[in-house]
Amino acid sequence: MGNKEPASINLLLEEYEALRLCDYDRFNHEQAAELMGVSRPTFTRIYASALEKIAESFVLGLRIIIEGGHIYFDSKWCYCNGCKSKFSNPSGKNEKMRCPLCGSLDVTCVKEDETNETLIFRCDDCGIIEEVTASEAISEHLCPQCRKPMKPELLAGCSSNKCI
Repeated sequence: MGNKEPASINLLLEEYEALRLCDYDRFNHEQAAELMGVSRPTFTRIYASALEKIAESFVLGLRIIIEGGHIYFDSKWCYCNGCKSKFSNPSGKNEKMRCPLCGSLDVTCVKEDETNETLIFRCDDCGIIEEVTASEAISEHLCPQCRKPMKPELLAGCSSNKCI
């Protein structure tokens, strides 16, 4: 193509998230829609659009650029110790959190002002223990050996809702 910039496909952030939830984290459409805060039909449209773009980029050999879309970033994220799902807490309040997927109250939350604190994660399958900052734990909580979700260890002095 000479000095020309190669053509590319723009994948919106919500399309990327839909692919991640279904194809990487293995959630079904109903669960993924709930995690993204959209209806199941809306989720299916987002997911179908992402698949079309990925297929087009593979067939035509185009770059994929992930950017833009209709998203918001939350300051408080929670992790269900029961079903291992991640979800946001849009209110940011410290009320007792319930997992939106399984209903468990065994939930660990990370506050925005404490994202540089170190958390300890343990893999129940491999026994590996890993120290990560709270901000890394939001997006990286898989065991480096077996790639299964690692369980966060609670710190002393946790409140009843287990927010760290």
